[in-house]
Amino acid sequence: MHMNRLMSYLGGGQPPGASRSYPGCRDSRPPALSVPVELTGALYFATESPVWSGGRAFYDPHATGHVYARAHLVTAGQFSDIAAQEMYREPGTDLDLTEVLRSGVATLGHGRYETLVCPGSLDGLPLLTFTAPWTVDEADWTPPSAAYLRHLAHGLLETGAWDVPAISAYLQACPGAAGHWSAHQIADLLTP
Repeated sequence: MHMNRLMSYLGGGQPPGASRSYPGCRDSRPPALSVPVELTGALYFATESPVWSGGRAFYDPHATGHVYARAHLVTAGQFSDIAAQEMYREPGTDLDLTEVLRSGVATLGHGRYETLVCPGSLDGLPLLTFTAPWTVDEADWTPPSAAYLRHLAHGLLETGAWDVPAISAYLQACPGAAGHWSAHQIADLLTP
């Protein structure tokens, strides 16, 4: 959600706080538009990120609740290359989006971030993301690292749709973060 992090996926490089450098997309142009969105479902933290340490963020579109998110208008090729980088694959091959656009979900593999989801549309354009094949209730929750939460929170704050108290309360309530992070601790991550 954080623009600096997204630009590392698009243009290549290593986001601050990450332990991995990304090769970038074939098309490194920034998104034509970035807007805040609220999706039905739940955000939760699970598995262990070798890039950030701590839990990674996943989206369960079938869970009860709402997810604060950010929609970036990118090309299908850029989306394919971003997804490939998250799947630890080499970017450069366009994904077949037919199934996800038709049914709302497409499974490319059994690992994390190998399930494509289309939770709806915005201004006639499909919203696409990728997540794990398991649900929030099936996952073993893992607390996220400070660096990872900082990136998520800054990305939400950049939209202008939510303020620090709302973002902090939202993230601290997400499974995996709940009980490990307080809203005050998350707000402190946003203080320069």
